[in-house]
Amino acid sequence: MIRQALEFKPNVVVIGKESMYERVKEALDPFDIKVYAGAEAIEQVVEMGTVDVVLVALVGFSGLKPTLSAIEAGKPIALANKETMVVAGELVTKRAKEKGVNIYPVDSEHSAIFQCLAGEFHNPVEKIILTASGGPFRGMDKTALANVSREQALNHPNWKMGCKVTIDSATMMNKGLEVIEAKWLFGLDPSRIEVIVHPQSIIHSLVQFADGSLKAQMGLPDMRLPIQYALTYPDRLVSSFPRFNFTDYPQLTFQKPDPESFRCLALAYLAMEKGGNIPCIMNAADEIAVHAFLRDEISFLQIPELIEQCMNEAVFIKNPTYENLLESDLAARNLAEEIVRKMKA
Repeated sequence: MIRQALEFKPNVVVIGKESMYERVKEALDPFDIKVYAGAEAIEQVVEMGTVDVVLVALVGFSGLKPTLSAIEAGKPIALANKETMVVAGELVTKRAKEKGVNIYPVDSEHSAIFQCLAGEFHNPVEKIILTASGGPFRGMDKTALANVSREQALNHPNWKMGCKVTIDSATMMNKGLEVIEAKWLFGLDPSRIEVIVHPQSIIHSLVQFADGSLKAQMGLPDMRLPIQYALTYPDRLVSSFPRFNFTDYPQLTFQKPDPESFRCLALAYLAMEKGGNIPCIMNAADEIAVHAFLRDEISFLQIPELIEQCMNEAVFIKNPTYENLLESDLAARNLAEEIVRKMKA
């Protein structure tokens, strides 16, 4: 973080971990870069008058409060934190509408849908199709998945991502989270959101309109393009990014996902249908399960088992408030930690 700040010279830097404050401040103070620390500072910095747009790229539940703070301050949101919509999609979209705040998707799949809808917002959408690479374990059944390692799960064939997102991709929970995010971003019933496995990751997603026509957004798997599009919409800036060449990809293939072997995708659809605080509980349980797997405390197939148990045992709240979501998140994490301890025993 210090290295990046010295390279780009921002006005302000916020470090979430308060114990790191003195180290960061000492390094950046000679360069007239203001330094703050802690969760509250993260929430407050987005409200600064000099901020034009807030790119939310935090991982997990931690993205929710800063996003809400940015909306309250009337800042446009470029959203790369899908969990914000998973946990509190109704709350976020309602508040954004009330404040007249635009939310621009950064995830490659949702950016693709957004790009396909440009100029089509008045036309009825029949369904959207989110593409999934299938991750490192595409085509494997439960028997084969029983003994996969952390190293294998972290070896994604197409994308370079952090550990949490990479494991979510391997379990297909990442796609499940994206399905829930799409429901709120585009105001669609779950029955109109499909997932298709596309190993090459060239078609990033598709929209099918009421007349049966399909529009797809294509390109190389490079997150710089959807990030740039969200920050510069509605303009497309000239870039030096690598260009797609059809002859390099003579075949683009597609197959149905396997919800039996990759249970997390089915759990996400179930959470979306139940609604209330269940997606929040699912998300919290997933965060604990993934980190337990990364610490070699549970197996790959125990990730969906743990999540499903939390979803079944947690207290259901049909119309949760923000405070309810905070309580549900904490309760689900505690329950998930307890389940991890039992699985280890």
